[in-house]
Amino acid sequence: MSGFFVLWYLWRMVSALEAFIPNPDVFERFEKTTKAPAAVVMRTAYEIDMQSIWIIRAIIRTRKVLLGGTPDERRPMGMVEETRKLGWGTLVEEPGRLLICGAVCQPWFGDVKFTAVPAADFSAFAEPDQVKIIWSLEANGSEPGVTKFVHEVRAVATDDEARRKFFRYWRWARFGIVAIRWLLLAAIKRRAEWIARGGS
Repeated sequence: MSGFFVLWYLWRMVSALEAFIPNPDVFERFEKTTKAPAAVVMRTAYEIDMQSIWIIRAIIRTRKVLLGGTPDERRPMGMVEETRKLGWGTLVEEPGRLLICGAVCQPWFGDVKFTAVPAADFSAFAEPDQVKIIWSLEANGSEPGVTKFVHEVRAVATDDEARRKFFRYWRWARFGIVAIRWLLLAAIKRRAEWIARGGS
């Protein structure tokens, strides 16, 4: 892959995320090089049942208990389907290559309500006492049969009071959230590579 294409791709991806949250309070980026085609990696990311990984399930349940949330019943489903059912909206979608989702919420509550905001209105959204969050799934085929898979998260509070609440929550919650990201990317890598080798 040419150096020019790499720079163009990186510029495009940064621009796509910055269009929605240019100055985040929280920024996390995770990458995994996966020996599988980009389309396989993205399909795996869409379809993986996040809570089928017992450590992730335990982290989510522990967070609910600590914040006084109510237990919820769920059926096994793919990660993207589940996040959309929870209220996340799609801001950008390029099948097989890129997905950016976003929502506004108050993450310091045990039972978080995610509310989608249209892509055209997301950047300007400023209702008080909210946190805007976006996350992306990106699959870049760096060479035949090899994909750089990237998961990025950005969050920004809409006012100082929300920022205070969010940072107080983030001080301890980030450890579980970051662990979920790493566990999830590792699971996607393992499954995508297994599928690429002929698994079904």
